[in-house]
Amino acid sequence: MRKTLILGGTTEASRLAGAMADAGLPAVLSYAGRTRSPRAQPVPVRMGGFGGIEGLARYLREAGIARVIDATHPFAAEISRNAVAACTMTGTPLLAFERPPWRAGAGDDWREVPDLAAAAAALPPQPTRVFLAIGRQHLDAFRGRAQHHYLLRLVDPPEGALPLPDCAVEVARGPFDEAADRALLMRHRINLVVAKNAGGEGARAKLAAARALGLPVIMVARPALPARRIAGTLEDVLGWLHADLGV
Repeated sequence: MRKTLILGGTTEASRLAGAMADAGLPAVLSYAGRTRSPRAQPVPVRMGGFGGIEGLARYLREAGIARVIDATHPFAAEISRNAVAACTMTGTPLLAFERPPWRAGAGDDWREVPDLAAAAAALPPQPTRVFLAIGRQHLDAFRGRAQHHYLLRLVDPPEGALPLPDCAVEVARGPFDEAADRALLMRHRINLVVAKNAGGEGARAKLAAARALGLPVIMVARPALPARRIAGTLEDVLGWLHADLGV
């Protein structure tokens, strides 16, 4: 039976890898390699990029990949776009395992913006204390708003200097809970939260904590991606797999 390539980096990818291992379905889970100590997985793992569209297409052919499931983070736009192009080029079936975006509810004070540059521009001119819940890669977008104090929560300790001169770092790996996030925001005297609309349960706690404390949230919309088939639940993904396998 030919392998399925899971493009990973999310809780959904890990759940899928476990379900496929339990079902005896061969798979390889690919990580971009940005996290230094990813969780152990029950299927073979490869680390690092593919080398763009051509490199991914070459890997699909050489590794005998029968299908691809894109379970990357909703903001990992480059690999998702490359997956669409490489799968089209090679005729490889592609499914995106995509968690639904968060929606504002009663009591939420969200200011929705289209991208990180707009999020930085939406910060107030006067110095304030910001929980910048966007990960390590995109901090440069806020370099020009250095008057603020930033709280960063990172999976790994930072290597080298950060581009924000006034910041505090909490090293932690989700999932998180509302009580702990409420205590975190109070301990750091946070006035405003900036978040990417990743969806899912593991990082929702900061939004519930912001609501409970009456804090505004600048919410960054997901990047636009090419049209592709999407499944929102593990059951739907497994159903697609079994249909593709003819079982």
